[in-house]
Amino acid sequence: MKLGMGDDTSADRPIDPRPVLVVTGLVQEARIAAGPGMMVICSSSDPRQLRSLLTVFDPTSIRGVVSFGVAGGLDPTLKAGDIVVATEVTAGDARWLSGLSLREEHIARAALKKRRVVRGVLAGAEEVVVAQARKAALRMKTGAAAVDMESHIAAAYAAEYGLPFAALRVISDPAHRTLPSLAKDAIKPNGDIDLPMILRGVARNPAVLRGLVSTGIEFNRALRSLRGARDLLLSGLLAAEHFLETEPLAVAEA
Repeated sequence: MKLGMGDDTSADRPIDPRPVLVVTGLVQEARIAAGPGMMVICSSSDPRQLRSLLTVFDPTSIRGVVSFGVAGGLDPTLKAGDIVVATEVTAGDARWLSGLSLREEHIARAALKKRRVVRGVLAGAEEVVVAQARKAALRMKTGAAAVDMESHIAAAYAAEYGLPFAALRVISDPAHRTLPSLAKDAIKPNGDIDLPMILRGVARNPAVLRGLVSTGIEFNRALRSLRGARDLLLSGLLAAEHFLETEPLAVAEA
């Protein structure tokens, strides 16, 4: 799925009119990201589908790649709604450096709106990391602050075509949270929630309701923060001249 393509302009000087490619996993993320200067694609939380979408995408039609959306927390100090701007992305033995430098004034601006913004490593995964124990193991192995299923694919694509890359992710389920299996299974391919499945699951096992409610509250908090994170992108994190002058994505030594 593709959303939101438009032109970008600068009051100071002409800039590359090509949009930034924004890679998301959920429809909700794609809707938040869509707007002028953004070409948004949504994987429907399916890494294979994302790779397929990128194979038919023309890399000469964009000026950079951004991974944008929610993520699972690995750093135990991070809470739902905290924003992670990637310094690098890792998956297996591969590591990709992010070309985005975060300016202190943007952190201060976010802090005024009670959003915590940190720099950190993002880990890439091919499936949702559900259990607290798996999150802890991934944190120990990679040192990553958060994990998602799109950033490593977007980073590899940007590296292949020499495009600038950045990743901005908001914590949805913190490191201490084990996602209820029902919540994971009830996510439809388009990212929507299968409510009848949820209701049937609660009817069979009412004890899961508390975990589902907590997960839903944290997810909604993350989406609210993600809307603010998009404002950060537009107000300076990906200022067009800065993003264009950044060196293309570098691949770190394993």
